Amino acid sequence: MKNFLKLFAWLVLAFPLFSEAQQVHVLSESLDFSGSIGTSQRKTVILQNESDKTKTFFLKNLVGNIGSSQKMKVCIGEQCYDAKRDLAKIKLTLKPGEIVTDFYLDFEMGIAETRGSFDLVFVNVDNLRESFLVEAEYNVNNPNKKADGFDYEDLTLSDVYPNPSNRIAQLDYDIKNEKAKAKITINSFIGNPVAEYELDPERNTLVINVSDFNPGVYFYTLFVNNKNIVTKKLVVKK
Repeated sequence: MKNFLKLFAWLVLAFPLFSEAQQVHVLSESLDFSGSIGTSQRKTVILQNESDKTKTFFLKNLVGNIGSSQKMKVCIGEQCYDAKRDLAKIKLTLKPGEIVTDFYLDFEMGIAETRGSFDLVFVNVDNLRESFLVEAEYNVNNPNKKADGFDYEDLTLSDVYPNPSNRIAQLDYDIKNEKAKAKITINSFIGNPVAEYELDPERNTLVINVSDFNPGVYFYTLFVNNKNIVTKKLVVKK
């Protein structure tokens, strides 16, 4: 079904897109919303305008399947829109050379186990031949049927994804104890420190730019109150 929907979207857009090079690119990987019934997640979409002109895009189509009990909002900075009701109101303006990092999708998992996918098609208001596609998948689980090895007293942490990654890697988390100090450290295969990130209790996703990492195997470690909780592997490819 997902392949059919993607083919449909590309058939709608293919002919005009081939007429000129795309200058606005989605740098983040395909979004993956995986979580338990009744929870919500926010994912960052990173865009880059590689042209020397200011460009404004609007959300033209929402292609795919979102369940009746699920809700998805598109957020630009602090302003959020219902993707189904506010389709034409959702606009993004990118300055020449700008990399946009305050563009998010909020997804409410709903009340039943399910999975699916959807795509957001954005089109240039001044040139309908120019567009970009944001791809997303979701997988809603029943927590009573799933044992989460990363579920601790103070914090719940997902595995890093996508893994392997070549541009952006992400971790989803939920800090249940506001007094807990949590961080992620990344080390090379031989143990050299590479990066360190504090987990902000006001957010639930850590975005890691691995495009500057050398290809290879890395290890990321969760620390809570300076205690080593768990270490996992991250593979970076080019």
